[in-house]
Amino acid sequence: MRDTKESRLLLVLLIAIAFALITVDIRGGEDSPVDGARQAAATVFGPIENGVSGAVDPIGNAVTAVRESGDRHDRLAELERENAALKAELGSDDRSRSRLKQLDKLLKVSGKGQYGIKGAQVIAIGAAQGFSWTITIDAGADDGIERDMTVLNGDGLVGRVTTVGPGTATVLLATDPDFTVGTRMESTDELGFASGQGDRPLRVELLNGKAEIKKGDRLVTFGSQADKPFVPGVPVGVVSRVDPSGGDLTRTLSVTPFVSFSKLDVVGVVVQAPEKDPRDTVLPKKPKPTPTPTVTVTVTPSAPADGLNQQEQ
Repeated sequence: MRDTKESRLLLVLLIAIAFALITVDIRGGEDSPVDGARQAAATVFGPIENGVSGAVDPIGNAVTAVRESGDRHDRLAELERENAALKAELGSDDRSRSRLKQLDKLLKVSGKGQYGIKGAQVIAIGAAQGFSWTITIDAGADDGIERDMTVLNGDGLVGRVTTVGPGTATVLLATDPDFTVGTRMESTDELGFASGQGDRPLRVELLNGKAEIKKGDRLVTFGSQADKPFVPGVPVGVVSRVDPSGGDLTRTLSVTPFVSFSKLDVVGVVVQAPEKDPRDTVLPKKPKPTPTPTVTVTVTPSAPADGLNQQEQ
């Protein structure tokens, strides 16, 4: 429609009629004279509205889904946090059980050897105080720890205390190249000196070059004067190799330590030495040898061939 004077007049007239119909409809209420027209319009335009609503509803549903997915995401995140916390708790329980097991072994060792010990936990490992193979424990002078005390765990000799602070102490491990301890062979009482070799087995020099030693023999600490730095009877390790003597005055052994130095956690510092040498009583029981099955082959004589039987006949 062109914008003319007549079109503008027609538009104003239509607007006036629309306002008049709205006024009549409002005043008429349920008896409105345009009610029939409204119903007819509803009949005509209802399906169209439903179609439009159906087209718009997926968008509304999508918005709702996004909102609900946000709620679900929050719940999922909460469940994931709960799951992580539960795993951490279970891990903590496993670690606690492991520590209790280590502590139980430590108490058994101290009981057998009659060592008065102060329990401690390893809180650091690595180079400290200029040493290469050391650990730091959470016990120090305030706990009665002093320099040159023996440190052990439920498996055997760990090392000796070298530096003491108020609440911590540094322990030189038996694997350190600067570490040396006097040893005594189980049963034979052969004496020697064990030295650390880092991640390799301990090196033991026996004073008797003709000593009869075999693989599997075990060693304990010989002990030091006034029990410092080493108390006697602490398990050291098992002979893994015996070098030929070659006429030397000493005999060299390779000894695998009882202690796993890469898994140190709970240790004990011997603050009171035993009244008497426990000798071999602290060593664990030797495992029983597994019997080797013996296979017996019985040869059964075979029956003579038919041809030979016929010739004999």
